[in-house]
Amino acid sequence: MNLRDNSIDLVSFNKLFTEYHERFVRFAYTYVDNYMEAEDIVMEAMTYYWENRTRLFGVNPPAYIFTTIKNKCLNYLRDRQYYQAVSEQLQEHAAWKLAIQISTLEACNPEELFSKEMKQLVEHALSKLPEKTRRVFIMRRFEEKSYREIASEMNMSVKGVEYHMNKATESLKKTLKDFLPLLIYLIYH
Repeated sequence: MNLRDNSIDLVSFNKLFTEYHERFVRFAYTYVDNYMEAEDIVMEAMTYYWENRTRLFGVNPPAYIFTTIKNKCLNYLRDRQYYQAVSEQLQEHAAWKLAIQISTLEACNPEELFSKEMKQLVEHALSKLPEKTRRVFIMRRFEEKSYREIASEMNMSVKGVEYHMNKATESLKKTLKDFLPLLIYLIYH
């Protein structure tokens, strides 16, 4: 293609652009409901036509560009539909998770936390502690003695009692990690 043919193509393309651009944008806007997106779709379709005009010999340019715009609008709408479906799935999952959390919390029975089996689990966990650490923990949590009382009875410092309580607490956290509500009760009450 020579320079003269190229300038003829440019003149006819400019005429095509001037005549159809606004109509194409209005058409695209009707479907995508976003003026900037409609403008982009039209510009992409017209640019594609311009860049491929030599291999599109014999096609009706407005009809070809219009078809390209239609297809781009369809792709845009399908993408929106897909993202909307994904968003709805995420919302459904969040609602499901919330419903599960509510129902499990409603079903939580504090009486069960202190059932015979739970007491056995705690006793088993306590039996794995060193004797002095276990005794300090029992005196503090079950006998409700103060650190000072425990220190006096066991002939140790208050710091020593704190050390054994921390050691017991860490060990019980690891052993009873699946029974967190009970552990919170034991440690903080």
